[in-house]
This record gives sequence, C-alpha cells and structure tokens, in this order.
Amino acid sequence: MINPVLLTSSISSMFPLVAFISVVAVIIILLVKVTFNLEVIRQSSMTINATVEIPRITMTKVLIPFSLSLQNRESDGTVKFTVSSNTKYTLQAFFNVSIREMHLSLSLRSWEEIKESVNVRNGYIIEQAFCKQLALDLRNQNPHEERTISIKTPEEMNLGRAPRLAYPLVIFLIRADTEGNENADETVLLMNVIHLQDSFCPLPTSILAQYLKQASGQLSCLKQLYLSSIDSDGEYSYSKTNMGSLSLAEPCTSDSMPILCSDTVMQENNNDQLCVVCRYYPLSRALLPCRHTVLCAICFSKLDRCPICRSTITSYFCIRSEDYIGSANTVMQEPKKSLNWIDAVNDFINDRLTDFLGFR
Repeated sequence: MINPVLLTSSISSMFPLVAFISVVAVIIILLVKVTFNLEVIRQSSMTINATVEIPRITMTKVLIPFSLSLQNRESDGTVKFTVSSNTKYTLQAFFNVSIREMHLSLSLRSWEEIKESVNVRNGYIIEQAFCKQLALDLRNQNPHEERTISIKTPEEMNLGRAPRLAYPLVIFLIRADTEGNENADETVLLMNVIHLQDSFCPLPTSILAQYLKQASGQLSCLKQLYLSSIDSDGEYSYSKTNMGSLSLAEPCTSDSMPILCSDTVMQENNNDQLCVVCRYYPLSRALLPCRHTVLCAICFSKLDRCPICRSTITSYFCIRSEDYIGSANTVMQEPKKSLNWIDAVNDFINDRLTDFLGFR
C-alpha cells in the first residue's frame, strides 16, 4: 500500500525540477528566436531578395482615324450606331458571320491583300460564303464628324443557343485613302463585333469586341482603360474610356507588345484626373492586368496591389509625362512588402511563444 505522506513529499520534491525545465525551455525558445531574427536581419542587410520591381512596359501611341459607338436597337430590329472619321473610308457590315473564318481571314491576310480586294476590286473584306448576307456597303466615304447610320436586322436570322459559331453583326471600317506609302504603325482597319438581342440570348444589344489592324499586319484587340473621376456628389467613379480616346490594344499574337491608342491629349490640369490616393498629383500610370488608371508615380512606388480591385500589379505603363516627380524624371521604388516563408516562420514562432507564456 502506497504511503500518502511519501507520495506527497515525492511530488513536492519534483516541483523545482519542473520549474527548472520550464525556465530552460523558455530560454532555448528565446535564443532560437533571437538567432533566427539576427539571421533575417543579416540577410536583409546584404540583399533584398523579397523585393520585386514592377516592370514598366514601353507603349507606342497609335491614332485611330475612325470610331464607332452603338446607340440603340429599335423595336422593329433596326440597329443604330454612330460613326466618325478623319480620313476617307469604306464601311462594310455583315450578318451571321462565321467566327472561325472571319478571324482567320483577318489575321492571316496582309493589309495589301485586304486593300486590293476592297478598295481596288470593289470586293468585300470577307467572302460571301462565310456570312449570311451583306448588311451595308458604303464606299469611299469622305471624312466627317459623328453621323448616325441604321441597319435593319433580318427577321429570319437565328443563331441558336450558345456556344455559337457565328457573330450576329460585324461592322468593318476600312481606310480608303492609302496609296501604298502608309507607315507600318498606322491603323488601317477597325472591326466591330456586335451582339444582337434575341430570344435565345436576351443580353442587351452591345459591342462584344473591337479589333484594329495596322498596316504592318498586326491585329490587336482593343480594351478600354478604367479612369477615375468625381461625380456630382463628390464620390469616385471608375468607368471605361470611350473607344478611340484612350484604350489598350493587346496583340492577338504573343510575340508583339501592346500599344496605346489615342486620338486626344489628356489634360494635364484636369481635377478629375488626380491620383485617388494622394489627390494631389495627376494620375499617370495604368496598372496591368486590371487596367485601372488611378495612380500617380509617387503613390505607385508604395503599392504592390491595385487600390481599386486589390489585384496584384504585374506591370504598368505611363499615359502622360511625369515631370512632377522632379528633374531626375525617375521615382525611387520602395521595397514592396510581400509575405514570404521567412515572415511565415517568424509569425509562427511568435504565436507559439505567446501561447506558451500565456499572453494571448
């Protein structure tokens, strides 16, 4: 039989040993933590491995000589759109166009071939076999301001359910004043893909995509930038710019760099175009891939995520000069803070030590 007095004295004699082991464990943890932090500081003083400088993409501004915007669709199926151009052009519109054949024809054919078939031979930019019918053919239109054009939709057109193999309506604007001496970067063609509302696809009639082709043969998809502005209530709003004023043209081929399309000069002193962070310097940098154009160079150097959508910034390009950052014309990039494995281990040790000491 165990003597209760002896058991109590044995347990009491073990208290100093348990306290000693606890103190040693705390000292060991503190030493490990201090050693680990010193190593992190030493490595950080040698080089900043976690810092990744966001690359800048050099953009080339290209003017689009014509523009197209969709107005509305009447109850009788008539589609109205507005066209403006500062050069002589030909407009051709087609219903029920084969998606595959249209993209192949537009990407594989050179500008010389397109110009030969449209402007010289009075033919069509796509073969009649790849579309249901010709909607409109306006030849050699002189330059003009905004002009409204109407197209009546055929009643028997039915594209069926998605996924579809044909576009409902495609409108081409083709330069007609070229004589073979145009620059390689000049825009010679604008293609507008338009969705028409029907019983199978009730989405409102709208422009699905816009493509431009340069004289060099490069085909790019136009994507508008999101610019910040202040509404009447003093609130921020972010909307796409009008096509042709400021948009990003992303090449359909991966071996080409994107270009910046513009036909207007951004106002340098417009109060509605100030950085959304500091509200002092003018916004000058467009963020990629989200295309939010809301930051100045100073605030950009302190961020690694878009302040609007919180997406990671992978690259950027400038939409205006940045003379406000000083005579050096450069911004010193501050290290972008990122959570790496060193920070994660350090936080783990801190949490375990806090739990062990009972401070949580």
